[in-house]
Amino acid sequence: MKTATSLNSIALQKFKRNFWGVFSFSFLVLCVFVAVFAYALAPDNSKNANQMHLSIHSKSPGFKTKMLTIPAFAKERKSLSGFFFGIKNADTELPIAGYQLQKEGVQIVAYTTDEIDGLKREFALALFPKARTVDDIPRLYVSEKKFILGTDKYGRDLLSRMLIGIRISLAIGFVAVFISLVIGISLGAIAGYFGGKVDAAIMWVINVTWSIPTLLLVIAITLALGKGFWQVFVAVGLTMWVEVARVVRGQVMSVKQMQFVTAARALGFTDWRIITKHILPNAMAPVIIISAANFAGAILIESGLSFLGIGAQPPTPSWGGIIKDHYAYIILGKPYLAVIPGLAIMSLVTAFMLIGNALRDALDVRND
Repeated sequence: MKTATSLNSIALQKFKRNFWGVFSFSFLVLCVFVAVFAYALAPDNSKNANQMHLSIHSKSPGFKTKMLTIPAFAKERKSLSGFFFGIKNADTELPIAGYQLQKEGVQIVAYTTDEIDGLKREFALALFPKARTVDDIPRLYVSEKKFILGTDKYGRDLLSRMLIGIRISLAIGFVAVFISLVIGISLGAIAGYFGGKVDAAIMWVINVTWSIPTLLLVIAITLALGKGFWQVFVAVGLTMWVEVARVVRGQVMSVKQMQFVTAARALGFTDWRIITKHILPNAMAPVIIISAANFAGAILIESGLSFLGIGAQPPTPSWGGIIKDHYAYIILGKPYLAVIPGLAIMSLVTAFMLIGNALRDALDVRND
């Protein structure tokens, strides 16, 4: 039987034997799939899942109600963009307690949580283009809608908001980690390789940045760049490069003393080639582990910023924003409105931390 001899193959085999690492990786693959096809999976595929029904706000998971749909005459054509980013749904949806067919239309009783009867409203047959007679209205335009995770305080489907909100959490992780890797690896490699005054200058910048509390620095950068989607990504990324730079610097200082680096210098290779082709590939194992932890940290920071109101702005769904909107409901008898997004954040962060631990064990040559 052929056995794996390369370090990458050995590390991969060790990772596969780690149950929690494989489980967390599978969970993250599922999360990425959900993020990409969020609008296809969400019950409410309107842009930002922003269909509001104030009469059924703050309903518990599993809530059901009849819904009358009054179609808009000008409809957006289905497109690939709508599949991935939602459609501008102009249809009017009305939660109803009941309906009665009339000679020239339908009379509905609006849904109400009070014991009193809801308001009665009449809609003419002309408002329902696919219905030839009033008997067609219930079949084509009245449906029973189930809210699996209930509704938020505006009557929006919480499940749809959660599914679309995962995009923010994963995107902030990817972008922030990418920015931190580009800056951290560049500065760390330069400082570790050249040393001297260059190292001292870069370390001064690192130490100054390190001394500023992360959340305060993120808030300051966010306020400077302005509130918004991409501004938060950049702000978080600009605060997470310090740890990467310190680790890369230490690794480069160690690896550059190796004999193969001395041989590369003797062969006349340029500093750029020695750093990129010889030193960095042998110094990336700790950086991969730190990236997993930074991914989790970025998700937590974004959630905190959204909770403070300076993260992703409404109506863009964000798990931190959902908690911000509903944390008061914890003492009002409906804690699930804040607990559900809280559990989602905890699950995603835990998955990245477990992957980081599994990678640490797999890449540790002393653990063979």
